[in-house]
Amino acid sequence: MFKEFPKTLKIATPIIVSNLSYISLGLIDSAMIGVVDYKQLAASSLVINVISLPQVLGMGMGMALSPLTAIANGQNDEKKIAKLLFNGVLLSSIIAVIISLLLVFNSNFLFHMGQDKEVAAYSISFFKLISLSLIPMLIFTAIKQFCDGLEYTKTAMVLSLLSLPLNAFLNWIFIYGNLGFPRMELTGAGYGTLITRILITILLAIVVLKHHLFSKYVNFKKETWKIDFTIWKEIAGMGIPTSLQYGMEVAAFAVSGVMIGWLGATTQAAHQIALQLATVTFMAASGLSLAGSIRVANAYGLNQKRLLRNIGTSTLYSGLIYGCICGLIFILFKNVLPVFFTSNPSVISSAAVLLIFAAIFQISDATQAIGVGLLRGIKDVKVPTLLVTLAYWGIGIPVGYYLAFNCNMGAIGIWLGFVAGLSASSILLNLRFLNKTKVNEQAFS
Repeated sequence: MFKEFPKTLKIATPIIVSNLSYISLGLIDSAMIGVVDYKQLAASSLVINVISLPQVLGMGMGMALSPLTAIANGQNDEKKIAKLLFNGVLLSSIIAVIISLLLVFNSNFLFHMGQDKEVAAYSISFFKLISLSLIPMLIFTAIKQFCDGLEYTKTAMVLSLLSLPLNAFLNWIFIYGNLGFPRMELTGAGYGTLITRILITILLAIVVLKHHLFSKYVNFKKETWKIDFTIWKEIAGMGIPTSLQYGMEVAAFAVSGVMIGWLGATTQAAHQIALQLATVTFMAASGLSLAGSIRVANAYGLNQKRLLRNIGTSTLYSGLIYGCICGLIFILFKNVLPVFFTSNPSVISSAAVLLIFAAIFQISDATQAIGVGLLRGIKDVKVPTLLVTLAYWGIGIPVGYYLAFNCNMGAIGIWLGFVAGLSASSILLNLRFLNKTKVNEQAFS
């Protein structure tokens, strides 16, 4: 069983680096904005929380491409892979434009969420720019997921790494007003993110169209690069439940972030720091999840059920070990990590307390992500969507709200709700994978 993990890790490592690079764009924004003003940091937190839901809903179609491409690759169906590339990117592009424009033209709802008025005012222009940046980001996601499904994971990694110094440089120009540009502060961070996402998306598209690794799929473009509603239906059948799975989790965190905002700007800034640090550790788990999903999907396409189960269980055990390590780091460095984001003593103190609870849910956060990915690899997405919904909205949010406001535990209560929801999700998803693959193994071995 464990002999399969190095193969999974080889695929996962570039994905993890890409994920960390992506999330680092947000960390760079937060760190550079935190120097300006903690209320602008709170405004960036509000925007990130609110926009995260439509963002992941839009990512679903792109996320469907990696397992579908991996299955087609296992079946050696090159024409279908070419169809998935064209139709998947086209479908993701259409959805991206719709979501982005809806957000831009309805940005004033931020004033009606019970937030600090100054925080809401700061957030408007940043929100519009980040909304527009969803268009290149979702197109990039679709192309990246196609590449990942073929196990070509290094290209997106390189581009993601290049985006970091580019984003930092653009932030330095626009946030602080260097090289003759006006000082735009939080709005400047939005311009930096938008420009960075446009450039790396263009570069990734050029690589896929021109590099010899993808030429055999591009060569089929005359006969396969056309709208195929059968492919759209297959992508949507996987993509819509995938969107809802991620959406249920992200919506729960977003709603919790809004509830945190009711407790004041200081608490909201502390919440954002702790959540972003937890998101960084989640990126590695997400990479393991996607790599496990790709390898499971490939084995599924090859009809190798015993291999499928071994890949899944080894990936799950790796998530358990990884979660333990991350939890220990958070506990040991809880007073140090927040200093990288702010110098405000109250924010640092509050963030340190929240990191203790972030440490507690590291194991369940990693393993539930892996459980979702493994089930997606065997095209099991509908029931897992219901399980995720139950875990977050039937357990996590109610527990968090009750503890925070009925038991007067404040932010700690909301974070205990995170622990409850993530733990329930992990147990339900992984039991389902183990049960389904046990039956499959008996039936096909």
